[in-house]
Amino acid sequence: MLSNNDKKLIRSLAQGKYRRRHRLFVAEGMKVVSTIAQRYAPLRLFVTETTDCSQFSIEPDIIDERQLTTISSLQHPQGVLALFPLPEETEAVFAPQLCLALDAVQDPGNLGTIIRVADWFGIRHIVCSHDTADAYAPKVVQATMGSIAHVDVHYVDLPQWLHANQHTMPVAVTSLRGTNIYDAQLPSHAIIVMGNEGNGVSEAVMQQASMQLRIPSYSSNSDGAESLNVAMATAIVCAEWRRQHS
Repeated sequence: MLSNNDKKLIRSLAQGKYRRRHRLFVAEGMKVVSTIAQRYAPLRLFVTETTDCSQFSIEPDIIDERQLTTISSLQHPQGVLALFPLPEETEAVFAPQLCLALDAVQDPGNLGTIIRVADWFGIRHIVCSHDTADAYAPKVVQATMGSIAHVDVHYVDLPQWLHANQHTMPVAVTSLRGTNIYDAQLPSHAIIVMGNEGNGVSEAVMQQASMQLRIPSYSSNSDGAESLNVAMATAIVCAEWRRQHS
């Protein structure tokens, strides 16, 4: 059953202040929900009658397609919507390893795709500036395709955090002025910093860099693409890093 209070609560979770107040986030679609449920137990589960939810231990609320449409953020709802507990914020302290840092990446789709990229390349931590998009916003969660359950996302004062950790992990910043990444000897453990969609990496973050790297363009057109999408660039950088240390 879907009550008016349920509708109000679920719709409110589109906003960060209500996610933090209720300590909940929303996920939709069987693939996303079932993947997240491997780490976080769902607190509520809303499904249509035709959806097989036998894999979940929680008793679902059966609703019809029309009701699902009223609470879904998707253009085409996928039969299941779940409420999960918002993970407690943890301090960004971990052993030296390959990790990502995001400096004001603001597009939800980009952030979700970067989280999915991190999961693919076995990167367990992403450290974000406070002005990076919220990892538990509905559009971000959907874009991760469930990888939000496999990657820990931390929000910090990024320049300060990089300064405190640059002695144990080199800070690699992507920059058009950097060394061709395919010519660089990449360290096995490092912090890879990706910047804002329009402005790149901020000067405060750039000052913490141990190395600057560039993805070269091979276009022969003088009016070709000026830059890469940040999520695409992240995938290229991570792929080269893993290639050198596989």
